[in-house]
This record gives sequence, C-alpha cells and structure tokens, in this order.
Amino acid sequence: MAGDSTILVLDSGLRGAAAVLLLLIGGSLVRDYGKSPPARLGAAFAIGVAAYVFCSAPGFSDHREFWHAPILGLCSGNVVIFWLFTRAMFDDSFKHRWWHASIWILLVGSGLLRLFVWAPAGSSLSEPVGIALSLTSAGFAVLAVAQSVAGWRADLVEGRRQLRPLVVGGVATYITIIAFAEIKLRGRPVPLAASAMNAAGLATMAALIAWSLLRTTGHGLFPETVASVARAMGRSTQEGRNPQDAKLLSALARLMTVERIYRKEGLTIGMLAAKMGLPEYRLRRLINQGLGHRNFSAFVNRYRIEDAKAALEDPGQDEVPILTIALDAGFQSVGPFNRAFKAEAGVTPSDYRRLALARRGS
Repeated sequence: MAGDSTILVLDSGLRGAAAVLLLLIGGSLVRDYGKSPPARLGAAFAIGVAAYVFCSAPGFSDHREFWHAPILGLCSGNVVIFWLFTRAMFDDSFKHRWWHASIWILLVGSGLLRLFVWAPAGSSLSEPVGIALSLTSAGFAVLAVAQSVAGWRADLVEGRRQLRPLVVGGVATYITIIAFAEIKLRGRPVPLAASAMNAAGLATMAALIAWSLLRTTGHGLFPETVASVARAMGRSTQEGRNPQDAKLLSALARLMTVERIYRKEGLTIGMLAAKMGLPEYRLRRLINQGLGHRNFSAFVNRYRIEDAKAALEDPGQDEVPILTIALDAGFQSVGPFNRAFKAEAGVTPSDYRRLALARRGS
C-alpha cells in the first residue's frame, strides 16, 4: 500500500508538471505567433495533450461527470489535431478544409458516446468502438510520420528540419504505443506502474517539445504567411548580407537564369549544391535566408513556371503541346506542372495560353 501511495504521488507530480508545461507552450504559441496556422494548431495540440494528461490519470474515467466531457472530448480528437499540425507545419501550401473539422467532430462524438452512453449501459458497441478509435489514433500517427518525412530533403527552414525527427521519432511513436496499449487493455484499469511510466513519458515529451520550440522559433518556424517571411528575410539580408553570400547568390542567379539548370531532369538540392561546390546545408541556408524561400521545390518551380509562361505567350509556339512545354521547363509530368502552374498563375496553362494569345491579337 505504501508503495502504491508513492507511485500515485509520483504519478500526480509528473502529470502536473507535464500539464503546466504543455499549457505554457500552448499559451506562448498563441501569444507570439497567433496569426500563424501551424502555431494555432500546435497550441491546440498542446492543450489536447494537457487534457490527455488528466484523461489517462488513474481513476479519472471511473467516475464520469458532466464536467469531464470537454476534457475527454479533447482527448478523443487530439490525434486529428496532431495530424493537421504536421500538415500545416511541414507543407507551406496547406489549407484548412471543411472535412478536417468533420473528422475531428466524428472522433470526439464517438469517444463521448462510448464513454458516457455505450460503456455505462454495457452496450456491445463499446469495445469495438474503443478498438476502432485506438486504431484510428495509430493511423493518424502514421499519416503524421508520412507528412514529416515527405519533403524533408526539400525543406530549407533549418529549424523546421530539426523539428521533423521529434515528430517522427517521438510524438508519433508515443501515440502509436499508447493506442495499441489501449487495445490490449480493452477498458481495464491501467496498472499503477504503467500509469507512472506514462506520466513520465508525457512529462519527457512536453519537455522535448518545449526545448525544441525554444531552440527553433527564431528560424521562421511559424510564419504568418510565406510572403511575409520572404519580405522580412529580404530586408534583413539586404541590411546584413556579407560579401561571400552576395557572391554566392550572384553565382546561384547565373545558374538559374543563364544556364537554366532548373531544366535539368530530377534536379535536387544535392545536385545544385555540388554544382556550386557547397555543402547542402550551406545552400539551404543561402536560399532560405538570402532569398526567403522555404522549400527547394517551390524555389525551382518558380523558375520553371516563368519559363513555361514565356513559351505559352509565344505565338510561334502556339502549336507546341503543353506537355512538351512542361517537360522542356523541367517538370517530369503534366500533372504536377498543371497544379504548380495554377497555384502560381491562378489559371490553368491552357487558359493562360488562350488569354495571352487573345491579348496579343486584340
């Protein structure tokens, strides 16, 4: 009994520390970067994890009361928030969709129905719904890992690159382990020792997140918009650019505009760095901090799209297939070209050609 009391005290202390740290993280993100979608989602995720700190505490679910519902709801839907956070953080073109909220509402509703209706009534739905929710958590953790890995090589923001391993190796793995532990327990109480280990894991995860954010937020991790970062970086680099960087930027501009290296099939940042005789990290920093770009593919595609625009505006090429123009500009297929072109120009390549030729004929 004395041993159990010691474990409970330790468990409570670790959970309290984790909850306070997580709420401080959430509040700091809202205060400092409240206009940035990744920061808002990061704050929501931190608050959701703080709710989970209480949800998973020994005895919390044994006596369900009305005021428990918001906390339990946050726990049920937080894995969706985590997935959306990784998407917003690691994909600069991410946009919120109505169905994102629908998924969150579905998980929250299912979790609350199970805890407050089906489980107390002994319904046969309770166990399969619980297993489905746990598997869903693991599935969204896998999606978050995929989002964190995708585009890693093309990421030019050093702080964001450093954050990816934490998401892949830490939070997503933790969510997956907890999900399968819940499936194995099937609603049975968590052993006190396992609960204390869970509390220690939560406290460690909170500390790692706090440390990572404190270490990286000065590197454009949470921009309001990509354009605002580009403007800010443009001002700072013009004020404090050293002669060596200016020389390298001039060499880079020559490669892109004169030699048109962007036309090279499958161009990677490694290939471009080798061409310039630079380490990859040095070229990433040069493009990010010197030109304001956050993604290598977006940086290269801007040149490719300008090349394609010139071809589409040329009356002498009005019979050239759009696929040929896309391939000549450096795209490997017409699908990515169409998407990138429309995102940049606001119209499809076909419409752009038609409008450009109509202007010339008028």
